[in-house]
Amino acid sequence: MDLEAIEVQPTPAQIETALARGKAAAVARVPPDRLYAWFGTPNELEPRGFLMTKIAGLAVMSAHFASRSETPGEAGMRQILDDRLLLVSVTIFGNHPNFAVDSYMVMVQGQEVIKPIKVRFDGRADRTSVWPEAPAYQAKVVASFPYDELDLHAKTRISVFPAAGGEVFFALDFARID
Repeated sequence: MDLEAIEVQPTPAQIETALARGKAAAVARVPPDRLYAWFGTPNELEPRGFLMTKIAGLAVMSAHFASRSETPGEAGMRQILDDRLLLVSVTIFGNHPNFAVDSYMVMVQGQEVIKPIKVRFDGRADRTSVWPEAPAYQAKVVASFPYDELDLHAKTRISVFPAAGGEVFFALDFARID
């Protein structure tokens, strides 16, 4: 399904479509996390991430509820629709359990650098399937960016900076998020 762009104020039709998408995913037994707006590689040992857009959030919530033969309530939907922050989660890789501590994330759109309101990171990374070989550990870095500072139709670079140095980045076109 092509959502065209990130929607800050989804229309009733877009909301219904997202809820139906989640319900259909539950019926097809598609894991709810597959409904996020993913970017990066599908390779489990390479950096990747997802955006938790409002449309994706509604679809994921609908899938969780539908898997229990329930429907989301107005309060839960309102919480997603009223959220003023775009959540970005990135999985990065390193060779020791605390490599992600003090990692940071930014977005760059043209000449603008957008800083997150908050950043969280795994204090202790999980072992990968190839441990003790490299990459031995994987960790998440999660940042929340204010929608009102983003150009939601722009080409965007998401950069993650692990504290030990280096950069992991992704080039996205926000006009083509699905």
